[in-house]
Amino acid sequence: MAGQDRTRSGAPLDVIAASLRRERTRAGLSLTELARRAKISKSTLSQLEAGVGNPSVETLWALSVVLNVPFSRLVEPPRPAVQVIRAGEGPAVAAERADYVATLLASCPPNARRDLYFIAAEPGKPRESEPHMPGVVEHVVLCHGRALVGLTEEPVELGPGDYVAYPGDVSHVFQALEPRTRAVLVSEHI
Repeated sequence: MAGQDRTRSGAPLDVIAASLRRERTRAGLSLTELARRAKISKSTLSQLEAGVGNPSVETLWALSVVLNVPFSRLVEPPRPAVQVIRAGEGPAVAAERADYVATLLASCPPNARRDLYFIAAEPGKPRESEPHMPGVVEHVVLCHGRALVGLTEEPVELGPGDYVAYPGDVSHVFQALEPRTRAVLVSEHI
């Protein structure tokens, strides 16, 4: 089976293929552009991404340099990174004029375009947000309580399990309607 073939270095071709596709996509490069920059043929790169061929150390090294990744990232299977943030932990930032606390759960890693927050809010003054950068979209899933969420002029009432998405590059609001209102917010940078 091709997926179990190994290169001379012992790295499985399917790992190299998946790693090359992942890193090329992350870098935003086409097959043609990556091949040109690495000074290899497009057909060679295409074969490597398909899991066939027998890449030399020099070929993989040239690709890792252009992709700006360690050589090992192309030949070792990725190890899942598990991150746990317990309730009440993590960097939290409170609003000045509302009983609203946003705890950053996952910041946007390089070449990704989203941040993930846990929201704890109490009834009272709403959290009013000025427009963010152009193209930002916010996604909110209400976990507990009730809230008015969305565009300042047309917020939507949410209950547990409800979801809303709205443009974050216009004025928007989050107003808890019940004590202990909790939500997950994803700020997506399109």
